[in-house]
Amino acid sequence: MFDVTLIREPAPHRGPAFPAANETPAIRRRPAPRRKKGPLAKVTDFNALLRLLTENQVAFIIVGGAAATAHGSARLTLNLDVVYERSRENTARIVNALVPIQPYFRSAPPGLPFDWSVETIEKGLNFTLITKLGALDLSGEVVGGGGYQQLFSETIKVEIDGVECLCLNLPQLIEVKRAAGRPKDREVIAELEQIRDET
Repeated sequence: MFDVTLIREPAPHRGPAFPAANETPAIRRRPAPRRKKGPLAKVTDFNALLRLLTENQVAFIIVGGAAATAHGSARLTLNLDVVYERSRENTARIVNALVPIQPYFRSAPPGLPFDWSVETIEKGLNFTLITKLGALDLSGEVVGGGGYQQLFSETIKVEIDGVECLCLNLPQLIEVKRAAGRPKDREVIAELEQIRDET
């Protein structure tokens, strides 16, 4: 898990998904000890997953519990949730980025055939994966927010341990969690609203 020490709201982002570093307000975390990684990591290495996606030029937006943590939530999250852009080019980047960390469906019994390919992603939408770096949820769309194109204007630019990303802004994150309506989402809404009112 990462510890957020600073967050600042930037001007509205109109450029590429990964803007120049000198334009980036920062979310930085203290260095964490290296985690032991096996075939299926039990602890998610958020920084390593984010670095892997950005180094492969994947267009994505951090949402869910990781976004809540980025905004100051004290709640623990066990997986990295992102909304990905669904063009064929970006889908190919996702496939290539994740091949080395052996993605597999979290809910599937071990050993079942799993074809990790552009065609698999194009035929599906949302994927809950386990990898050598931990749990990763890839969403083509989220309830209450839509897909990457719809959410893009509702993002802020963040930096986590030198990794530059887009993250859902606080008001939109609250709306997405309210629309999801799950007990765990309802529990975090009050905390996020307090954070919003204090900033």
